[in-house]
Amino acid sequence: MRQKIVPGRKHGLAVDVLGLVIAVVVLAASAHDNAAAIALLDKVAADTDTVHKALVDQGFKTAVIDHGQNVGIDVEVVERNPAVGGFVPQPKRWVVEQVNGIMMLHRRLVRDYEHRPASAESRVYWAISDRMARMLTATPTWRGA
Repeated sequence: MRQKIVPGRKHGLAVDVLGLVIAVVVLAASAHDNAAAIALLDKVAADTDTVHKALVDQGFKTAVIDHGQNVGIDVEVVERNPAVGGFVPQPKRWVVEQVNGIMMLHRRLVRDYEHRPASAESRVYWAISDRMARMLTATPTWRGA
């Protein structure tokens, strides 16, 4: 019996409240979400000392919360209100989804063109650098018209 091999990547993003990327981890699509979160927490803890709290969705298990305590980051799971049906944006969690949507505007990130995870990670930083440059140079039309 043959197994179908499908290439793919899983991107883990750590962003601040403004939507600026702090760290990126790129793993194989077969990796579990908890493994990606643990690698991301390690990278955030190694790269910066100003992050003290991380908000994650309900998919992450207690292993991620325990690992966050080990590296000095308080991991809080944002719970969904079971009484409310349909789509409801979770507080501060929508920022990550917004960044994912903005990154999909870059053609290189829509498909998996890169062969190495390090190359895919650099493409994510490239896309976010483009976004940051646009944020700095754009003149908003809604101010002082």
